[in-house]
Amino acid sequence: MSSVEIERLIQLLAKLPGLGPRSARRAALHLIKRRDSLLDPLAAAMEGAARSVTTCSVCGNLDATDPCGICTDTRRDRGQVCIVEDVADLWALERSASFRGTYHVIGGTLSALDGRGPEDLNISSLISRVADEKISEAILATSATVDGQTTAHYITDRLEDLSDEKGLTLRITRLAHGVPVGGELDYLDDGTLLAALKARQPV
Repeated sequence: MSSVEIERLIQLLAKLPGLGPRSARRAALHLIKRRDSLLDPLAAAMEGAARSVTTCSVCGNLDATDPCGICTDTRRDRGQVCIVEDVADLWALERSASFRGTYHVIGGTLSALDGRGPEDLNISSLISRVADEKISEAILATSATVDGQTTAHYITDRLEDLSDEKGLTLRITRLAHGVPVGGELDYLDDGTLLAALKARQPV
C-alpha cells in the first residue's frame, strides 16, 4: 500500500481534467521517480502560481498583474472586444496570434438546467465596459452549443439596447461556424454542415 502522502498526491491529481485514478497513479509515480527534475520544480511553480496569479479586474483573464498584460498592452486595438466564455478560450485565441484587440471573459454560459442566469455571469461588467470604453466592435466567441447560442443572443440584445440608449456606433459580430480548414464533408455532423450552409459567402 502507498503512504498517506502518495495517496493524497494521487487523489489530487485525479481531480485534474483528463486524469482518472489510473492516470493519476502513473503521473504520481512519474513525478516521484523524477523528484529533482520534475516534482520539486512543479511544486515550486504551483506555489508561485497560487501566490501570484490573480483575476484581471478588467477582462477576467488570469495573470500575475492586475490589470493583466493584455489589458495594459498599448499595441492592442481598444475598439475591439472579443467576448469568450472562459479563460481557456481566451488563451486559445491568443495562441492563434490572429486577434489584436481586447477580451472579456463572461465566466460560462446561461443555462436553465444548471440554474445559471445573467446575474451569475460577468455580463453587467461587459455592458458597462462597452459604454465606458467606447467599444466599436463586440465579437461574440461563445461556443456553438445551445447554451452558447442562447448566451450570444442575450448579450446581443443587451448590447443593442445599450447602443440605442447611448447612441453608440457598435458593430456586433460572431465567430463563423462551419467546415474547418482541411475538413471533409463526409465526417462532419449535421449541425456543422447547417452552420456552414447558413454562413456561406460569395466566391
